[in-house]
Amino acid sequence: MIWNEEYETMPRADLRALQLERLQETVERVYARVPYYRQKMEEAGVTPADIKGLDDLRRLPFTTKEDLRQNYPFGLFTVPLDRVVRVHASSGTTGKPTVVGYTKRDIRTWAELMSRTLAAAGVRRGDVVQNAYGYGLFTGGLGAHYGAENLGATVVPISGGQTKRQIQIMRDFGSTVLLSTPSYALNIADVMADLGVDPQKDLKLRVGVFGAEPWSENMREEIERRLGIKAIDIYGLSEVIGPGVAAECLEAQNGLHIFEDHFIPEIVDPTTLEPVADGEAGELVFTTITKEAFPVIRYRTKDICRLITEPCVCGRSFVRMPKITGRTDDMLIIRGVNVFPSQVEHVLMGIKGVEPHYQIVVDRQGTMDTMEVQVEVSEAVFSDEIKHLERLAQQIQRDIKDLLGVSCTVRLVEPKSIQRSEGKAKRVIDKRQL
Repeated sequence: MIWNEEYETMPRADLRALQLERLQETVERVYARVPYYRQKMEEAGVTPADIKGLDDLRRLPFTTKEDLRQNYPFGLFTVPLDRVVRVHASSGTTGKPTVVGYTKRDIRTWAELMSRTLAAAGVRRGDVVQNAYGYGLFTGGLGAHYGAENLGATVVPISGGQTKRQIQIMRDFGSTVLLSTPSYALNIADVMADLGVDPQKDLKLRVGVFGAEPWSENMREEIERRLGIKAIDIYGLSEVIGPGVAAECLEAQNGLHIFEDHFIPEIVDPTTLEPVADGEAGELVFTTITKEAFPVIRYRTKDICRLITEPCVCGRSFVRMPKITGRTDDMLIIRGVNVFPSQVEHVLMGIKGVEPHYQIVVDRQGTMDTMEVQVEVSEAVFSDEIKHLERLAQQIQRDIKDLLGVSCTVRLVEPKSIQRSEGKAKRVIDKRQL
């Protein structure tokens, strides 16, 4: 189902004209209201008057996550704080989160985009949508919630966790749509099997809308087989708006439609930062052209993919992007949470008795990601009583959970037991990729 036919099927020439109009207005606004953007544009030798066509977008400077941190918390907002009705944030590598803000119009825009996303997945008025994305500073839960309500569905705001209760709610409320990370969907399937629940006979689930972490076609097939549903992929990131940047359609399930009337995508070479040829893979870059409180210019996502320009059978005229194939940095995604090794290091270096040598081991048990942090401690600490070592490991676990929002196990190891490197230290062993 197409939610907003006027824009989603707009002829390409009309769409490009709309993009240019909105781009010019956005560039003028950030230049006038955000000193940091004005400085970067002046350093690049470009002014708003130089943006005469969409090809001039490449003349503008890039924005990175580090730019957001340097302007923490509200330095990149283009409206006064009394016009910002909501803020979201994601954890930062040194304890500073990246903060994004929304005006009332931004919230309406976000709801519209998530309504498109859900409609593309076949969700409709009268569906019972079980929203198992996390609520809070994470953008997933509330973004999906508002979009489903705007579409006219009945929303069950259960958030993540409490898996047995999730299944009971599905059965009792007659949930027809599941929103969650794909790995959590498989975890739900495991618990269903343990409880003897047959989703085909005992539940009314019809479709799942999954995002917040990379997932393979094999995982899609597994989810569809075990839950008896269609599994639809969505894409978004907090810095751009949250979920609702791109979405698969139920008709094709072949690439995610980027909502180009709100976001201009580019693919650049991650080394040279020059545009790549049509259809080639590179780093995905977004410019927002309708956001009021927190627009971003040429934001580097670090995600590697390409653009698909061939028309889709569903009738939408937007370009598509395939599933993300990798990232240009060392970020890990653990159960939908972005984790950087430097975040773990930040926690460890603040704890007495811990050595500056550690390793993160990521694995998958069943359908759930696991993370173990192996930490060297000093000779004195390692020879201490077992109870003291257990308390230290528990403290590290709590501090990591508090900063990153993800649980892990901690194993304290003796000095010099973690392999050293003459070059770049190998901080991560990701067994999911072995």
